[in-house]
Amino acid sequence: MKLNTLKPAPGSKKVGRRVGRGIGSGLGKTCGRGHKGQTSRTGGKIKPGFEGGQMPLHRRLPKFGFTSRQSLVREEIRLDVLSDVEASIINLKALIKAGCVRRDTQYVKVIAAGELKKAVHLKGIKVTRGAKEKIESKGGKVEE
Repeated sequence: MKLNTLKPAPGSKKVGRRVGRGIGSGLGKTCGRGHKGQTSRTGGKIKPGFEGGQMPLHRRLPKFGFTSRQSLVREEIRLDVLSDVEASIINLKALIKAGCVRRDTQYVKVIAAGELKKAVHLKGIKVTRGAKEKIESKGGKVEE
């Protein structure tokens, strides 16, 4: 191998288009820029993100993150938290009273994380499939 025999891989170097070389080339006269307007002129370019005067997306979106309104009233709790609740039937009020969820919570879902220590009876609370299997295997009951 010699330096004068080195060549780039075939297809890695794209040949640039030769504009302004007559009608037959398909890129004569206006050179593929069309007629008039900002982009037909030299130095005429549009900033990235410009939407023709409409308020651009990066200015329409809020600056400091986004908090879903649903997340303010929904919570997930683990199975091991249910073991700490003293009520015989566990519903939303029992969870709030036990301090497991916030007072303004409206919807609770039990997820299959952690280990359940005792049989529990859930009423009016959503449960994932895995959590339901674990609760029923311990002799518990789920009423949605």
